Amino acid sequence: MTLPRRGPFDVWAPRATRLRLSVADAIVDMHQTDGGWWTPSGTTPDPTTGDVDYGYLIDDADAPRPDPRSRRQPEGVHQRSRTHRPESFSWSDDTWTGRQLAGAVVYELHLGTFTPEGTLDAALGRLDHLRSIGVDLVELMPVNSFNGTHNWGYDGVAWYAVDETYGGPEAYQRFVDGCHAAGLGVVQDVVYNHLGPSGNYLPLFGPYLKDGRNTWGDLVNLDGEGSAEVRRYVIDNALMWFADFHVDALRLDAVHALHDESPTHLLEELAIEVAALSAHLGRPLTLIAESDLNDPRLITPREAHGYGLDAQWSDDFHHAVHVALTRETTGYYADFEPLAALAKVVEKGFFHDGTFSSFRGSNHGAAVDTAAMPTWRLVVCSQNHDQIGNRAVGDRITDVLDDDQLACAALLTLAGPFTPMLFQGEEWAARTPFQFFTSHTEPELGKATAEGRIAEFAQMGWDPAVVPDPQDPATFERSKLDWSELDEPRGARMLQVYRDLARLRRELPELTDPSFARTSCEVDEETRFFTMRRGGLDVLVNFGDTEVTAPIGPATLLFETESGVGLTEGGIRLPAHAGALVRLTP
Repeated sequence: MTLPRRGPFDVWAPRATRLRLSVADAIVDMHQTDGGWWTPSGTTPDPTTGDVDYGYLIDDADAPRPDPRSRRQPEGVHQRSRTHRPESFSWSDDTWTGRQLAGAVVYELHLGTFTPEGTLDAALGRLDHLRSIGVDLVELMPVNSFNGTHNWGYDGVAWYAVDETYGGPEAYQRFVDGCHAAGLGVVQDVVYNHLGPSGNYLPLFGPYLKDGRNTWGDLVNLDGEGSAEVRRYVIDNALMWFADFHVDALRLDAVHALHDESPTHLLEELAIEVAALSAHLGRPLTLIAESDLNDPRLITPREAHGYGLDAQWSDDFHHAVHVALTRETTGYYADFEPLAALAKVVEKGFFHDGTFSSFRGSNHGAAVDTAAMPTWRLVVCSQNHDQIGNRAVGDRITDVLDDDQLACAALLTLAGPFTPMLFQGEEWAARTPFQFFTSHTEPELGKATAEGRIAEFAQMGWDPAVVPDPQDPATFERSKLDWSELDEPRGARMLQVYRDLARLRRELPELTDPSFARTSCEVDEETRFFTMRRGGLDVLVNFGDTEVTAPIGPATLLFETESGVGLTEGGIRLPAHAGALVRLTP
């Protein structure tokens, strides 16, 4: 299925008083039709017979600007667009029935650093590795076109175009097709809350932005004059990923920055249209929000007066696990110091559910209806691109935790009640950092980006002198995974941990049970011993620095993080920083 649109060169440009189409080697006048749309007045090339380069001369400008709905930017975001026909790709996934989020394991990766080549085609060669650790859904950080040669992806400006450095749109189709052939679904990270600082020509065409600021700049116009077409622009983009590129889910970046006072919020409207497309295609299509709000309304079904999104990231789980293992309590980690914080997150979904947040200086969040909401709606991790890359030096917990502690992090994530997400390389305790990198071509923009990073870290109390320059190419190169680490003893051992836990998730229904009611926790703050009960299974972790022998009834040891773990008569012995999974005998 390919989404319909107007003529191949029609464009919404209500702000233009004159518009000309620069297409191939010709200039064609355009005239305005309905609702601020323009269409060519003369003959244009037929894009179905071959790719065509084109752009728009707005008013009296000499330089053509790219199409807001451009499908390709082969020469970068400042140059003309190129047509692309997604329907020309020969898909082989006709029998693909989709992949639901419930029970799944998600793996987040950045294409530019996941492989040495940094391309979609190169990533295809690593799918067997992902399958071996139980991955069901591969989540790609944003791939839409950005300025420069490398970027995290959140500086994108051409939302409809796959960046050429990754291989462009046909490579993306090959990637999704290959993932489906391997039994893997694809999650695409999309950014609708802001545009990058370079190459954003949308305001020349129409009122895509409005007054007001979020973290990244001007607000997207979702409820002001002209917002109907802007909302259509966003929703059509989301539907494009599902229909033209066959993705299975979208991760919606920072939805708390979507300012919308409309009677129906953009997120709810998006959920309605995606559900309709899912019904038509006959496979699940999933919407996952990143939200800083701890607001369960986002993931409450529409019939229960929610927005109807399927899931959201839960930072509270990450913070609680991170603090329990590292004992780091600066900045937003401060409230998560007691182990009781981890227990509350596991049992209640959020730690801040209307409670006071010392980092924010105010009450934060709302309570989850644990009697009605399934646990899989919360996507959790012990590491992700933000929680690593937004540290001063982009360091992983690998740098400060031993192998047993890393195995405990994996155990809590993969054996916990939520949807687990892994971040590239964590499965072998990758030593490579994941630092924040940019390649802005404008020197003043690069300087402002570097200075902004330093100012951001001041609140966390980190030394600004150690913050790497995002514009330095070495920052990007340092962030590339080193796959040879898999052959080292530590890499091999950690990889086996993830494979063992993947096998247990497949074998033990308790580990994918989505009921809050069948999960409970006990903590001993003095010994720092933690118990998470999941049906007839116990996840046991000794966060303390001394060995603990804890009483449990008759049990079978299913997984241990180190050989020193052992069952005793009426109990279990866990050395410092060790964990275990046991089945209790009825």
